[in-house]
Amino acid sequence: MNLVLHALRCVGSTGPTRVAWFTGLDEFAAESALIDLAVAGLVTHDRDFGGWSLTEPGRAADAAATKAELEQAGTRPALTAAFDDFLVLNPELLDLCTAWQVRPGGVINDHTDTAYDTRVLSLFADFHARAVPVIAALAAAVPRFDRYSHRLTTALRRAQAGELDRVADTLDSFHTIWAELHEDLLATQGIARWSG
Repeated sequence: MNLVLHALRCVGSTGPTRVAWFTGLDEFAAESALIDLAVAGLVTHDRDFGGWSLTEPGRAADAAATKAELEQAGTRPALTAAFDDFLVLNPELLDLCTAWQVRPGGVINDHTDTAYDTRVLSLFADFHARAVPVIAALAAAVPRFDRYSHRLTTALRRAQAGELDRVADTLDSFHTIWAELHEDLLATQGIARWSG
């Protein structure tokens, strides 16, 4: 499977920097791969926006590749079981992000109350500790899911070190990486985002 193509499937229209974050490639390699995929007709570049996005053939190619990856591994049941565990955690992550952005009483969190932020960050740390084994189970089924554990750990550590935007406000924040993992899981299993 082409990880650069899959990155666009999971994050949507974006530039080479975010593709590099998603894939672990350096930015030059990511952009070079995007150009190669454009030549093949699988992605397109919007000169005004500056972003790359999948074409319909690119979307079909990624769907076929992720399906083949899962079939060759023979681990669909294991991935499905781990995905069920992910779905248990997902609402909690959304609640934590809300608590990070909005304090009790509907007050926007301006991050001037360090005691409050410290409490919420400790809840993120607890959540992360429980998410790591779930991601390990996902990675046991499909090894490329392992990169999410490192990315989430890095985002959390940076937030704990004072880079508060790494919780939910940047493209490499804990919340954004979790959302990419969610989309990756849906794409890998061929599940439409809004299916019931």
